[in-house]
Amino acid sequence: MILRIWHGYTTPENADPYEQLLKTRIFPHIAEKKVPGYRQIQLLKRPLGNEVEFITVMTFESLNDVIAFAGADYETAFVLPEADALLHRYDAKSQHYQLSESLTY
Repeated sequence: MILRIWHGYTTPENADPYEQLLKTRIFPHIAEKKVPGYRQIQLLKRPLGNEVEFITVMTFESLNDVIAFAGADYETAFVLPEADALLHRYDAKSQHYQLSESLTY
């Protein structure tokens, strides 16, 4: 499994609109692509003083599946103009990790 991790930061005022954009437009668009090997996306959120951090964690079966999703330049983040308008700053590149262990207790 490969985890694709990306960070974006909004102002507190833009946090709710950005979250709604993710849930109503961006995440459904990702699911509609029906990329083989794409398993899920998780959204993490936390306040950080004068900004709000969002982390997305996408799970894929393999790096080839990530490339099928994002293209040959798969590390480069793709940010819609509507999201860019709400974000204060964000990662230009996504990070990719191989899942080494997953335990359930």
